Amino acid sequence: MNQTARRIAVTALFAMMAPAAPALAQRDECTSAVLGPTATVSGAPVLWKNRDTDTLSNRVVFVDEKPFAYLCLANGDDPSGRRCFAGLNSEGFAVMNTVAYNLPEIAGEATDLEGTIMADALRTCRSVGDFAAYLEANRGDHLGTLANFGVIDGSGGAAIFEAHNHGFNRLEAADTTAGYLVNTNFARSGEPGEGAGYLRFERAAALFDDLGDAKVPFETILTEFSRDIGHPLLDRPSWDEMAEVPAGEPVWISTRDSIDKYHTSATVVIQGRRPGVPDSVATMWVLPGEPLTAVAVPLWVEARSSPDAMALGEPDAAMWAESLRIKKTLRPFSDGHKIEYLNLTPLVNREGGLRAVLDDEEAEILRLTTEFLDSAHSAAEYRAFQDSMASRALLALSAVRGPQADQNPEPQPLTVGVYADHGASPTCVTETMAALEIDPGITPVTVRAAELMTGVLDRLDVLVFPGGSGSKQASSMGGRAREMVRRWVLEEGKGVV
Repeated sequence: MNQTARRIAVTALFAMMAPAAPALAQRDECTSAVLGPTATVSGAPVLWKNRDTDTLSNRVVFVDEKPFAYLCLANGDDPSGRRCFAGLNSEGFAVMNTVAYNLPEIAGEATDLEGTIMADALRTCRSVGDFAAYLEANRGDHLGTLANFGVIDGSGGAAIFEAHNHGFNRLEAADTTAGYLVNTNFARSGEPGEGAGYLRFERAAALFDDLGDAKVPFETILTEFSRDIGHPLLDRPSWDEMAEVPAGEPVWISTRDSIDKYHTSATVVIQGRRPGVPDSVATMWVLPGEPLTAVAVPLWVEARSSPDAMALGEPDAAMWAESLRIKKTLRPFSDGHKIEYLNLTPLVNREGGLRAVLDDEEAEILRLTTEFLDSAHSAAEYRAFQDSMASRALLALSAVRGPQADQNPEPQPLTVGVYADHGASPTCVTETMAALEIDPGITPVTVRAAELMTGVLDRLDVLVFPGGSGSKQASSMGGRAREMVRRWVLEEGKGVV
């Protein structure tokens, strides 16, 4: 038995009765904007969403549907494309959403069906008007929505729909002085002062305001706004200031109210078709993972596919797996609100930092894409180019190694998972958790069978199987999860008790 496992086993011998700590509930909190053609440098509408969710592993899948095929940002464990959290279809119609917590909600009615609504809209809608008709035709207690839907289309339409089960409020980007609308987690037509995301809204609005009367480049949203860690009320070190910090000197901030935060699983920036330009194509740019730990990749419905690195892989698509790996070096904490603390130093420091390398690669991808879009292409050419850009991004992410994880100010606690699924005695789970909590150097968490398939092992040092039925625990895990645990121990040197 290795030292780590022995430490856990000895601690468990002194189990004490104590209630297990409840899991921290996390709301979906996203930041977004809808820009009409008059507001952008390209003259095309633009849609932006930073997706914030507990599901950090996502995928981008191509769905070959009728009447319209589409690209879909989906949860990593749901690659069917029947639930989308942002997407673009073959007609140039694109949609995303943020939850609006201050819209009317009636107990007992359907909820949380926005992903299904957006997949259905991508399959059936050609225009902003079509989406309005869709919401009108489906209103009722079965619709299942409480959201701000951002929509653009191939004719330059750009709008937000503040929608609940029994109606919606339509806001046109063209009706605003600036030509765009910023959104977080409240609806303008909802209960005043209620909802969420007001600090992020202020910060996002300020970023746009700082551009003055200049047209907005989609690149600025993609590479800067999506990664913003500013706060409207608190001072934060600038990246220029971070460039003077020694590489071994950690600088910690909390990102609970930032645009880029722990729960940001992806950024999508869709540059729509230019109205009146027949051969114009829409590009769906994706940052796969937390923006600070990702490199942007361009995608097209015309390619009729999504790169393997963004669509395939178990338990995570390769791009998200690499982003999550880097994320662990920047955010080493896993307990409570400590997950929101970010060490800025590995990103930018006196010796450079990982963003210097990733930013250079991303700039080259943007340059090559601009050149590529100067001419028309076949489906095969779109497919080959986006695959090539995904490969470049993945290689850059994979090269991020080295001492970042050693820059933490103190040794990090062991994170110990306690199996709490079928076959584990509830009493034994409670007593084991209480015993582990005695040691301040141990952070215990309960683990369900399904989580073993979705990356939880990456966040654990030891996995404890408490008293109960060993055979039932093994059965509830399933063969694939058992094999993953076996390899985790043998190949990564982790502990099992």
